[in-house]
Amino acid sequence: MTTTNKNPASAGAIETNDVAPIPSGERHGKPWHLFTVWSSPNLEFATVFVGALAIGFGLNVWQGILAIVVGNGLAGITHGILSTWGPEAGLPQMVLGRNAFGKWGNLIPSGLSTLVAGIGWFAVNTVSGTFALEALVPGLNIFAALAVIILAQVGVAFVGHNLIQKWERYASYFLAVVWLVVVYLVFTLPGAFSVASAASADFPWAGFTLTAGAAYGYTAGWTAFASDYTRYLPANTDKRALGWAAGLGNFVSTSLIMIVGAAAFNVLAKGNFWGIENPTATFTGIFPPAFAAIVLLAIVIGSVSANILNVYSGAMSFLAMGFKLGFKSRRAIMVALAGLVGGLISYLGVVNGDVAHQLDSFLLVVSYWVSPWIAVVLTERILSKGKDAGARALAPKNSWAGATAFVIATTFSIWGFCSQVMYTGPLGIALHHVTLDNGAIVDVPDLTALVGFVLAAGLYAAFRNVDKNAK
Repeated sequence: MTTTNKNPASAGAIETNDVAPIPSGERHGKPWHLFTVWSSPNLEFATVFVGALAIGFGLNVWQGILAIVVGNGLAGITHGILSTWGPEAGLPQMVLGRNAFGKWGNLIPSGLSTLVAGIGWFAVNTVSGTFALEALVPGLNIFAALAVIILAQVGVAFVGHNLIQKWERYASYFLAVVWLVVVYLVFTLPGAFSVASAASADFPWAGFTLTAGAAYGYTAGWTAFASDYTRYLPANTDKRALGWAAGLGNFVSTSLIMIVGAAAFNVLAKGNFWGIENPTATFTGIFPPAFAAIVLLAIVIGSVSANILNVYSGAMSFLAMGFKLGFKSRRAIMVALAGLVGGLISYLGVVNGDVAHQLDSFLLVVSYWVSPWIAVVLTERILSKGKDAGARALAPKNSWAGATAFVIATTFSIWGFCSQVMYTGPLGIALHHVTLDNGAIVDVPDLTALVGFVLAAGLYAAFRNVDKNAK
């Protein structure tokens, strides 16, 4: 395929390719660019707060670091693998998912990705950036700060892929310098890595799995649209270099900043982690005032960097569902609509105030669906043995194997192993729990994501042998 586009890397033109394959004449970029694409959006406060959850879940700082590395490591591996699928097919991740889920079954993960990325994650990061901007600009009304953040995020995503790539690359240079200074200041805080002498000798499996699950949910949440940002690369791009760049960009940035969160709130929590009303202001309060302002600015830019990807890929996921909207710039229009809905959810998050529990629950829910989804698409790719993924995704069959495996695995794993405030699975309780004097059951490990992944992979492999359209 060819194109008459004289400058395929132009950042100023509104992207109109939507979910169609990218023509060869518009292919550009290098594998290392993916390192900055996936590091920049993680250099923000939401990442800090995921690491801080380790302290809230009752881990000491070293146990928290281990959980963070395990969760992010598992997520980084699959993220690197799925990123390599983009250049060959030139298609977004959720369109490629049709190969495993079929034409109609793909509505399920595409719809979930639209809700979770384009609206849910958009709201989470918007709240983080809003609090930072309010603290940065004295006298700025919080709702005015909210409006500024939303407009910045939607504006870049509205233009599209090339502007996004440029934004993430150049933002990463500033963010990397600021956060390296933050790392030094936090790691040298008195007591940052200390462990209370009265700490229990028993390993806190519940807190460990909750922290690892939250870290995994955060990092693997990006994987649902990994190829969205690699499909413009030349088809002959070195897959190994691309996989390493994308996987390490995600893993290194999330792990380092989450460890900052664990170390910082190991000092700041003071036994009342869940009572912190404005975690952003609490975190930046440990720095000298002049540098604290720079950190707040970095948090604002980081939250915008994250949500540019979320709202862009949320719109892509919606279009991957196959709706025919009948206008050339439908991707840009969907970005604007997703920003509007996500903005309303952000408003509710700002006025609610209980940021800690909102983020905790949301991250675990992300891991509950994205883990079995990754298992299904990865298993399909392995079993398809090199068949043309792009051609099959553009002419999907009505396969039922992927959707059935996904629904069964997700439902069963949540029912049996979920460990949340609102609900605790009976199988998780049977494995390990502590019963308090008042009869309450606590300290139940959350194995939902792990069970969902293993079960989904096994079920898909079995169903594929029966479903003639899955081969």
